Amino acid sequence: MIRYLGRLSDSRYAWIVVAASFLMLVLGNGALFLLVVSMKDIAASFDWPRSVPSFAYSLQFIGGGVGGIVMGWWLDRAGMGWPALVGAVMIGTGAVLVSMVAKELEFYLVYGLVIGLLGQAALYVPLVANATRWFVRRRGIAVGLVTSGQSVAGALWPPLFEYGLATSGWRDTYLVYGVASMAVMVPLSFLLRRSPRPLASSGTHAEAIVPRQGLSPVEPRAVMVLLCIAIIGCCVSMSLPIAHIKSHATDVGIAPMEAASVLSALLAASFVSRALVCGLMIEWIGALKTLFVFSFIQTATLGLLPFLEGSASLMIIAAIFGFGFGGIAPTYPVIIRETLPEQWTGRCTGIVVLFGTFGMAIGGWVGGIGFDFTGSYHTPFLAGVAFNAVNLVVIGYLIAALRPSPPVVVPAH
Repeated sequence: MIRYLGRLSDSRYAWIVVAASFLMLVLGNGALFLLVVSMKDIAASFDWPRSVPSFAYSLQFIGGGVGGIVMGWWLDRAGMGWPALVGAVMIGTGAVLVSMVAKELEFYLVYGLVIGLLGQAALYVPLVANATRWFVRRRGIAVGLVTSGQSVAGALWPPLFEYGLATSGWRDTYLVYGVASMAVMVPLSFLLRRSPRPLASSGTHAEAIVPRQGLSPVEPRAVMVLLCIAIIGCCVSMSLPIAHIKSHATDVGIAPMEAASVLSALLAASFVSRALVCGLMIEWIGALKTLFVFSFIQTATLGLLPFLEGSASLMIIAAIFGFGFGGIAPTYPVIIRETLPEQWTGRCTGIVVLFGTFGMAIGGWVGGIGFDFTGSYHTPFLAGVAFNAVNLVVIGYLIAALRPSPPVVVPAH
């Protein structure tokens, strides 16, 4: 595939797409963090073991991953407008439905089908894949800014939700969030209806960059398989603290509001790496090496978290962990966009993200099960280190195996 880069520039509207996509992820991810913050309250109100809300957390990721493939295909066929609108309506509707659940099965269905399969699936994969299609030169920075919406959501929502739980209870908090998020996200979806211009619409001064030669035809498939394996490893270890750091903090004696602040610090740090650092690193050293660096930071700090009990030390290490995991997500869409045909961007991103959601689901569920069996999060967190070690091995292999020679620049005809 030939990409024309000569004097093409990123359009002004592309940055409007980035801003709207960022806000959609900030608002849409509130449903995820509301469950994280209210996990203990929901379990206590129904006398459920903690593995029940943990499993709902996992179902949201599974539903979002499976649905993401379909939504990615829909993006490739029809653009971003309809998937964004569906996601906005379903996340808001799902939150309202959670406020009315009375049974375990209802809780699972709402989080797995409405919020996950029809809600989150219509946001992350299509929004990120769509952003890569709008940019020629600043693709890494654009993807980093869009995906940083998740980090901002994690920093913004937990303290607000904790206040809502303390003053109104978890049901009313879900109800207010559902109505408010839908009221803002639906108008934002209309900003995403426009499609980008064809990337190959070059002028007379354009240049064509020819891909490296001599590669086996099966190599792109092998890269896809290895990326799917790698993302499972990094997402299991990523999901464990996101889902359980607040509960772990309260278990070791930290006050609920301060525990919510630990989660906020973790996700605020991830915003810094996604929005300000990751994109620049991708353009400096490449997406694969950037992925390895941030994965290593995530692994090292996850191994320390189970042994910390003071609020200050826990917040510092959690923030460093957040800085590490925050730089991971933007790298995968860029790797996919640069190694596979452009017209497959949506569906291939969906497939890789599906395996990532399996990892997120496994991590969240294993954390709950591990706590129920052992009474602490020590074993689950250390298991996450082992999963991330597999990720580092795979990415290290890809870095060694994929060493492209400098691209050959030839005049376009």
